[in-house]
Amino acid sequence: MAEVIVTENLEKEINKKFKVESVKIFELIYSLRENPKKGKIVGQVKGIVIKELKYKSYRFYFIKEGYKLKVLGIGELKNLIIKFVRMSDKKSQQKIINEIKIVLRKLGEEGF
Repeated sequence: MAEVIVTENLEKEINKKFKVESVKIFELIYSLRENPKKGKIVGQVKGIVIKELKYKSYRFYFIKEGYKLKVLGIGELKNLIIKFVRMSDKKSQQKIINEIKIVLRKLGEEGF
């Protein structure tokens, strides 16, 4: 089972924007514990993969180590860390992806 982390700022943003519906969103996010290969790849920086999960017209972006996902089987993913970092609507999708890439290039995963 993979470990899923949601940054504090993203958690607050989800709760503020979606209120009651946030429960469904967190269920979607934490479903990656059981199926860590979920999501669409939208970028990669220094071996860290940026993926997105869709919920209605919103996208939730997470990062993880790409090589672990390719090499290890699903049963061996106990030490895989999946970190949700940002969300966007369809209009600002590319802007957010570019911001995530900039942070990863400058600061690495610790930037979040």
